[in-house]
Amino acid sequence: MKAARALSQVSRRDLLKLTGTYGMSSVIMGAATLTGAVTLPSLARAAESTYEKRFANEPKHTLKMGASGFNTRNLLIERAGVLEFARDLEERTEGEIRIEFIGDNQICGQLNCAEKAQLGVVDMYAASTQNSAGAVPYLNVLDYAYMFPSRAAQYYFLYSPASQTMLRDPLEKRHGLKFLFSHCELRGLQMGQSFADKPTVTKLEELFGTRNRVTGTQLGRIAMQLLNLNPTPIAWEETLDGLRQGLVDGAETWASAVAYANMSPVVSQSVDLRFFCGTEHTGMSAEKFDSLEPHLQDAIMESAYLAQVHVQAANEAALVNTVGYSDPILPGTIFAENDVRVSFLADDQIKMAEEMCSPEFNPDPWEQWRERINGWQGGADTYQEIYNVAREIPADMKAENVEPRRWWRSV
Repeated sequence: MKAARALSQVSRRDLLKLTGTYGMSSVIMGAATLTGAVTLPSLARAAESTYEKRFANEPKHTLKMGASGFNTRNLLIERAGVLEFARDLEERTEGEIRIEFIGDNQICGQLNCAEKAQLGVVDMYAASTQNSAGAVPYLNVLDYAYMFPSRAAQYYFLYSPASQTMLRDPLEKRHGLKFLFSHCELRGLQMGQSFADKPTVTKLEELFGTRNRVTGTQLGRIAMQLLNLNPTPIAWEETLDGLRQGLVDGAETWASAVAYANMSPVVSQSVDLRFFCGTEHTGMSAEKFDSLEPHLQDAIMESAYLAQVHVQAANEAALVNTVGYSDPILPGTIFAENDVRVSFLADDQIKMAEEMCSPEFNPDPWEQWRERINGWQGGADTYQEIYNVAREIPADMKAENVEPRRWWRSV
């Protein structure tokens, strides 16, 4: 939080001067290496040092990365690992690969970054799987309600060889995209100002009948309909205004997304419903990956693995220390400074929601999409397979304690 705030002290004019000298990617990657107070001189030194390293050798390949709305500041809040991946890949390949990082929705947004990778506009991209699912429907495979009981289960699945057969291979075969790594949270409801004067939510029924923003995921809409949450499609970039103007009562997303997107001033309660995935993933064009030399392909996978391990630890820490997603909320966090209350619903309320909307207890509404996704995968019961893998670890395991594995080598 402090580093993000300190970076904001560098004026836009000075940032533009630095990017004019060293390029946007070198400034962003340089800033990501700084700790403590960020001043213009320290940022300039970091940008210069990063520039010199990156341009010491002529690259064989320059890969364009469209990072939706991400920038150096908000990647200190939601630790999606994008910059760590890019920086490590450049260093690992000794400059054979150079990444052109383009964030702040300059080349693509949450709804179309994956699509632009398919079209060849960008080579790599970062966006949530749920927002991407409108254009890349196989990503719905992650969004069955209550398939994942915890963030630990999400990370465990991504490290598992089952992720190769249930997620990565079908995505590549059907949509031409290579799923590299992802941050993991579970979606809840982020309630706007209509809930500011209401007591902190403790009962599921207090949410019934509210009108809530939904992403591009078709399966997420099914869950919300079954929970009487009136899913209302609103683009991510328009969600802040929708909450501010009262067009919706709340939005389904995760805690660090509220914080990084500056939604905290208009969110009054963050309700820990945990009803389906929140996965801010980084991927790339499979065609571009396949065109690279084998040793560079290996480097991409190793950098993706490093980024996955980094995200697993860093985002868990940031949720508590930066966002304020804890009980009690730590002072100085984004939620504390914006009076956002966190509602961690009791187990019986989560169980009630699960029994209302999950395929385990209410299979009929899911049947059509489940059959469709199973067909795209090749015939496996995707829900049941992932559900089983997600429960191979203890229910109370902390996410930071999940053992990392190189998923592609475990098959």
